[in-house]
Amino acid sequence: MKIAFAGLGVMGAPMARHLVRAGHEVTGFNRTASKAQAWATQAGAAFGATAAQAAEGAEALILCVGNDDDVRTVVTEALPYLAADAVIVDHTTTSARLAREMAGRAATSGRVFLDAPVSGGQAGAENGQLSVMVGGDAEAVARMAPVLNAYSKAIQHMGPSGSGQLTKMVNQIAIAGVVQGLAEAVHFAQVAGLDTDAVYEAVSKGAAQSWQMDNRWKTAAQGRFDFGFAVDWMRKDLGLVLDEARANGARLAQTALVDQFYAEVQAMGGNRWDTSSLAARLNR
Repeated sequence: MKIAFAGLGVMGAPMARHLVRAGHEVTGFNRTASKAQAWATQAGAAFGATAAQAAEGAEALILCVGNDDDVRTVVTEALPYLAADAVIVDHTTTSARLAREMAGRAATSGRVFLDAPVSGGQAGAENGQLSVMVGGDAEAVARMAPVLNAYSKAIQHMGPSGSGQLTKMVNQIAIAGVVQGLAEAVHFAQVAGLDTDAVYEAVSKGAAQSWQMDNRWKTAAQGRFDFGFAVDWMRKDLGLVLDEARANGARLAQTALVDQFYAEVQAMGGNRWDTSSLAARLNR
């Protein structure tokens, strides 16, 4: 498939490389043109100086950019240049409102927009093991599934436009609660004078076990927070969650509290620390 891929950061660059390795004709685009050129040289692919140039004749436009405004800008510029029946797949975490807006805009030009946020982080992107939650037209999801399989281990169609983004919000709500619990558990173990490695061995095989515990307990106990999804990104995502909750009436007291805790981590200079850095604010 002829694909334009917009957003070649820590997630997008390896995802786009997987597409090249799978045999697709990929043209990369990044707001910083030098980054797109460097990616293209490394991947053995092409790059476009603009989103329009990258999208020329593409059967699919895949995005992994920053926020609602970034998605709107790229789609607006690229849409007229895509193939007549192209599918737009947005892996950016955005508002559900934006997803519905873009779906409507794409439909008026005969194209299809899928909101398809991912979970699995940088490691998942690099290893081709992302989980994708998709909102939008079922036939378009089926058409794109073989393409997305290049960097995904699971693809789940969630329903109409916006459903993928709403599902990603559920994901972030669950992570926020688990990471706060992990931070408090590590903190309590340290204050109680316990051997945190021994505590992990004791509790990680039972009901307390989680991905966060298996991957972040030991590094959090060591005060090491450079392992993945950054606090700035989590706060962006939780902002989307809390905005949606205000609109739909969901009561998210714990999520709102954890968002405040992440604001404290940012005030400590931890903007780029990973999400397990909630432990750092307890050890000040």
